[in-house]
Amino acid sequence: MSGSEPDSTDGYRTPTSDSVTANGADARTDLWLFAYGSLMWRPDFHFAEARPARLAGYHRRFCLYSYVYRGAPGAPGLVLGLDRGGSCWGRAFRVPASEAAQVLAAVDARELLHDVYRRRLLPIRLGRQNHGGDRVLAFAYVVNRDNTQYAGKLPPERTIELVRQGQGQRGSCLDYLRNTVAHLDELGLPDPHLAALLRAAERDHRA
Repeated sequence: MSGSEPDSTDGYRTPTSDSVTANGADARTDLWLFAYGSLMWRPDFHFAEARPARLAGYHRRFCLYSYVYRGAPGAPGLVLGLDRGGSCWGRAFRVPASEAAQVLAAVDARELLHDVYRRRLLPIRLGRQNHGGDRVLAFAYVVNRDNTQYAGKLPPERTIELVRQGQGQRGSCLDYLRNTVAHLDELGLPDPHLAALLRAAERDHRA
C-alpha cells in the first residue's frame, strides 16, 4: 500500500472532560463513525446522515484470522481489518448527539469482541474527492496488532488459500469476500484490491 499519513487533528475541536461520556462520546455534539466493512451496509443503529468518506493512514485488508465466524480452529479463515498505511474509502455515519453514547456502546459491543480491534478517533474527509471536502473527526475500529489473531500482510497465495478454506458459524470466507465486493460496488466505492482477490480466489476455487 502507499505510505499515506493520517490527516493532522490540528484545528478540530476536541471534547472537554465535562462533556465526555464514559465511552468517549461527546454529549454536546453529533458523533461520526467511519465504516469500512459490513458496518457500511448493516449499521444496525439510527443515524441522521451517511456520506462517502476517506480515511488516510489506514487501508482495508484481510489481515485477521477468523476461528469462529469465518473459519475454525484447525482451518482458519480471514476477516477484514483497518491496518496502518495507505488510505481507505468507506462510509461515514453522523449520529445525533442525543443518541451518541448509546450508539457507540452498541457498536463497541459488536466490534470490540476478543480485543481484535481498537477504537480510535481519527480525521476523515467527507465526499468522493481525494482532496477537499469537509473534514471531521470520526471513531474508527482499527486492528490490534498485538492480538494473536492479527495475520499481518500475508503473501497473496496464502491469503487466497485461507479465503477459500474458511468456513465458520456465519458462512464461508469466500462468500464474505463476495458480499463485501458486491456491497462496495453498490455503494459506488469499489475496492480494486478486493475485486482482484475475489477473481483469484474464484478462479482457483473452480480449478
